[in-house]
Amino acid sequence: MMRRVWWFWTGLVASGLALAEQGAAPGAAEWLQTVANAARQLNYVGTVVYQHGNRVETSRLFHLNDVQGEQERLISLEGPMREIVRSNDQVTCFYPELRVVRIEQRSARNAFPALLPQQMATLSQNYNFRQGELARVAGVEARAYVFEPKDGLRYGHQFWTDNASGLLLKARMVNDKNEVIEQFMFTDLRVGGKIERSSVRPSIGRLPPDWKVLKVSPAVGVLQDTGWQVAYLPPGFTKIVEMFRTITGKPDPVAHLVFSDGLVAVSVFVETHKGQAHGQGLVRTGAINVYALQIDDHLITVLGETPGETVQRIAGSITRRR
Repeated sequence: MMRRVWWFWTGLVASGLALAEQGAAPGAAEWLQTVANAARQLNYVGTVVYQHGNRVETSRLFHLNDVQGEQERLISLEGPMREIVRSNDQVTCFYPELRVVRIEQRSARNAFPALLPQQMATLSQNYNFRQGELARVAGVEARAYVFEPKDGLRYGHQFWTDNASGLLLKARMVNDKNEVIEQFMFTDLRVGGKIERSSVRPSIGRLPPDWKVLKVSPAVGVLQDTGWQVAYLPPGFTKIVEMFRTITGKPDPVAHLVFSDGLVAVSVFVETHKGQAHGQGLVRTGAINVYALQIDDHLITVLGETPGETVQRIAGSITRRR
């Protein structure tokens, strides 16, 4: 769940940057540009609370931007010790309890799918963007901004930003009843001032020899014919990744396709699976819905931050490409 906290935060920032750079509708573009710049350029430290379904996690976030670029560190404040450190394009996740460190070569910008040009028109067709009321978040005056879906195939998004700095302070994903299904927020925050470089360095120096090091290559933007296709997608969703992945415990490479509407992504996995499939049906964890079914000798799994109906309809439309 620790990585989920970090990817949620950087994903929000990155989607704003991608949208602003490619020219969104007036109002939304200006706001998203401010949010993206603030998150990247400012120095800040604060306590972050992340709610996903019935689970809550509290972490401490440090962010420093200087002549060496962006440096960031997120550490858990409860449960097993976990730590994520980013130095520009390198993200390192430490799991002391498991004696594992995971290293990924990717940037915060790549943490969320960049918007394709055709998505720029469809984003405004599928969401209503509006400015909301003033509120206080982490003791700071903030303004709300809302993306309301125009159909029942995606969730709504609510954001609060610091009026003074433009920094994102709070984000919510809500269902069609306006019930919160996922939430990120600062409970205390200091923007500006001196951030010690030691605060963005990993607490673990030289790794003990018995630790396992996992290195993950970036996969964003990969397009490789897998032989599978999705006949149904909600309006505005565009394919951004298609590739084969080698997954631990799987005897054969797994086909992986990713689709995005500019705010959320849906992943499709197709693996060889002879015999009776396990875990078929719909499972929900917070904002993420997962639907699995078996077609002949293949197990298809679709997951995304969308309503259950959306992943079910996508899964039911998957066929081999002729």
